[in-house]
Amino acid sequence: MASQPGPLTRWPWQDLGNYKYALVAPWAAYRTYSFAAAKARGEEGDLLSFFVLPTVLLRLLYTQLWISVSRHQTARSKHRIVSKSLDFDQVDRERNWDDQIILTALLFYVVNSIMPMTQGLPWWNSGGLVLTALLHLGPVEFLYYWIHRALHHHYLYSRYHSHHHASIVTEPITSVIHPFAEEVVYFGLFAIPLLTVLASGTGSVAVANGYLVYIDFMNYLGHCNFELVPKFLFDLFPPLKFLMYTPSFHSLHHTQFRTNYSLFVPFYDYVYGTMDKSSDDLYERTLHGREEAPDVVHLTHLTTPGSLLHLRLGFASVASSPLVSGWLTAALGLLERPIAALASVFGRTAFRSEANRMGSKLSMETWVVPRYASQYTSKKHGYAVSRVIERAVSDAEASGAAVLTLGLLNQGYELNRNGELYVIRKPGLKTRIVDGTSLSVAAVLHMVPRGAKEVLLLGKESKVVLVLAQALLERDIQVLVAEENLYETLKLQICPELQGRLALSCSYSGSKVWLVGDGLTAQEQERAQPGVHFVPYSQFPPSSGHKLGDCVYHSTPALVVPDSYENMHACENWLPRRVMSAWRAAGIVHALEKWGGHECGDSVTGVDKAWRAALAHGFRPYDVVRRHDEDAN
Repeated sequence: MASQPGPLTRWPWQDLGNYKYALVAPWAAYRTYSFAAAKARGEEGDLLSFFVLPTVLLRLLYTQLWISVSRHQTARSKHRIVSKSLDFDQVDRERNWDDQIILTALLFYVVNSIMPMTQGLPWWNSGGLVLTALLHLGPVEFLYYWIHRALHHHYLYSRYHSHHHASIVTEPITSVIHPFAEEVVYFGLFAIPLLTVLASGTGSVAVANGYLVYIDFMNYLGHCNFELVPKFLFDLFPPLKFLMYTPSFHSLHHTQFRTNYSLFVPFYDYVYGTMDKSSDDLYERTLHGREEAPDVVHLTHLTTPGSLLHLRLGFASVASSPLVSGWLTAALGLLERPIAALASVFGRTAFRSEANRMGSKLSMETWVVPRYASQYTSKKHGYAVSRVIERAVSDAEASGAAVLTLGLLNQGYELNRNGELYVIRKPGLKTRIVDGTSLSVAAVLHMVPRGAKEVLLLGKESKVVLVLAQALLERDIQVLVAEENLYETLKLQICPELQGRLALSCSYSGSKVWLVGDGLTAQEQERAQPGVHFVPYSQFPPSSGHKLGDCVYHSTPALVVPDSYENMHACENWLPRRVMSAWRAAGIVHALEKWGGHECGDSVTGVDKAWRAALAHGFRPYDVVRRHDEDAN
């Protein structure tokens, strides 16, 4: 929203949410039916109105492609132009990027209905293409330049254009984020070539829709925040620098505000002396680029089919909210096997998904192993998954990373002995492997209700279970173990002086605190008495059955990130905004403290040591239940 919103700032369908597409649906259905009916009668259907819907779908698709490519390139950092932080507020502000596509479709349908000259247009007319190009280079670019300068006058800027400039770090969709009134003015400009070619009798379907695609392409190019225009184009045809801008050229307008006003053609900035003097230098520097070395790499993987869209590289508005099951996830679930097969064939290395900074101290990257959770637990795919992880460890070391954290199932004991396998295979490994056990156990201990004297421990044998049981017993909390095999295993590994508070209990009754791992069943939940606290120590949240109404379900071990943690605008799986899994946070703390050893295999940093260090660096405890209670108070 602009700093002082003026008249017609809100879009007419702003309150409709995604139901705004219902405005287009009747038109699309009627025009598609009319075209098909005309063809059935052996008549020529109206191509212009028929192609509105395919053009809408095409524009939606390649807009999303631009978003994904841009986010991938800015995570790589080599050709990134502006390195400042992008936050959740910007993602929310820009979630209506498709409004202008809907408006275009509605205008095409309406104009086609009331103007006979738009009906029965041919597919192609070369004269219309030439005329459109000349009109764009002349009146459209000239008028836009002066309108744009006027929008930077205080009165109009504060009421309209400040909404667009709220985004210093631009993404492709930033280009189309404007108040409704401002967007209408732009539509009026772009209508000049379209209406002129119609009036001259040189209009065509391809040119009309192609002009829209050109506008989108150039808009997204200028706001993508990474330099990709090759220098040889300007070397082959030097005057091109006056006819085509670059991403770095327009980025200066968003950082300097009073330069580089042109739409797509810098000619008028040269003519009127508003070209930023650093334009050429910035272009050269960002095109050559320099890839930043991460201090910490967090290695994660896909969980469910829906998680593919939840990545930062996926749908921006989806990634900015916690991962939940929905119709889209269910639909993608039907494609899990073919998608997994494609990932196995083409996804031989982890890819960068996110890049963050913590002030000037540390740079972090998130790498994604292109495998689903189901493939990690499959004997058929286990070896291939381990090879991808090992390759990621080598790549992290080659990039200069000091720490690599193994998130989710990347640290499975059966897979790699909690990461120790890679240390054994590379004794001189410089990158420290961190499985995050100490900090995750500390986060679990924080979620255990104060005053609890005993807990019921459910789950399978694991490193986290052993360290957690030991820490609870050291705090004089009795640990009841529900499974005999787990009890016997713990009894062998727990210090003799603490074994008196470790007991086998198959009744599932009495304890009001259940510490649960993966695989908590509905039948086990049924045995819980009202008021029982389910505290997960696993990386995956337990499925909450119908007991949710009378039991308390806590978050998976997680921490709220420090205020200095920058460029976080995607949620980590099911966790809320600016909350990070304890395993991921453990690697950051390890790097900040400059601890020299690995935390993998049987090695443990120390529960209290990790917790104190995390709090000292600005991390804060997180528990969804406890935070809700505090907010209510």
